[in-house]
Amino acid sequence: MKIINVDIMQDTSEIVHYDEMGIPLYVRIGELSFYPGKKALCHWHEDMEFIRILKGEMNYYVNGHNVLLKENDGIMVNTRQLHYGYSVCQHDCTFICILFHPSLLSANKTLYRKYVQPVLDNRQLEYLYLDASRRESSLILKYLDQISERKKGGEAGYDLEIVGLLNLLWRNVFSLSEKGQPETEDTKASDIRLQKDMVSYIHQHFSEKITLDDIAASVGVCRSKCCRIFRRYLQQSPVDFMNTYRLEVSAYLLRNTDKSITQIAVDCGFNHLSYFSQQFIRHFKCTPREYRHNNL
Repeated sequence: MKIINVDIMQDTSEIVHYDEMGIPLYVRIGELSFYPGKKALCHWHEDMEFIRILKGEMNYYVNGHNVLLKENDGIMVNTRQLHYGYSVCQHDCTFICILFHPSLLSANKTLYRKYVQPVLDNRQLEYLYLDASRRESSLILKYLDQISERKKGGEAGYDLEIVGLLNLLWRNVFSLSEKGQPETEDTKASDIRLQKDMVSYIHQHFSEKITLDDIAASVGVCRSKCCRIFRRYLQQSPVDFMNTYRLEVSAYLLRNTDKSITQIAVDCGFNHLSYFSQQFIRHFKCTPREYRHNNL
């Protein structure tokens, strides 16, 4: 079973490790059990993201909307939207994840302006729920299955065939997007920008001693509004999000460096080794030393 392989930039955008350098395409089958607590970090990226549920169910959060993805259904997340997936009642879920940069659809500038740009620029279109029982959605889901199968087969020229399937898929995306989405409120758009900026601040200063007041002040809001925005869009308090990010960075350092556990704890903003170990065990269900040993 493949895992979803991504890193997070300091502005919270995701660095997608494409399957082949120079071709902005990522196709994987993943399981939520790969993620600590069966929950991915909140992020955004320039790529379009498609999820197709193969087994089980998944909660999906997009800009404050909580969407339940049922077995056989899926979702399209538009570019630059805050989103993440997490488990339903801690149950596992198997899914297809396909990301591609819109530039793959730009072979003809006129067609790109006519059919692609309107979807990308539509502020009201944060996501599309893909219901397998509805014809246009089922066609998109069928193309996702075919793309996954072509990638799995790995025959010569499979990537050319996938680009062709993406164009067929996009015809149905464009048709669905034309039907309109609920209007996005200006206040909501403003809060999403504040959320991105606060998460960016945490990513840039996580190794330092920062407080809730520091996080709120980074965007010029009060503590209560800061907490309210985090609760709405990330379902976590600012401090919980900060500690989760620190733990994710510490896990990366345990896997990829020879630094001592004490030094890693300090580098990740934990002033007390005992507290770091306690939080690490709660998050990863093992000690930092056991994690390093298991990931050598």
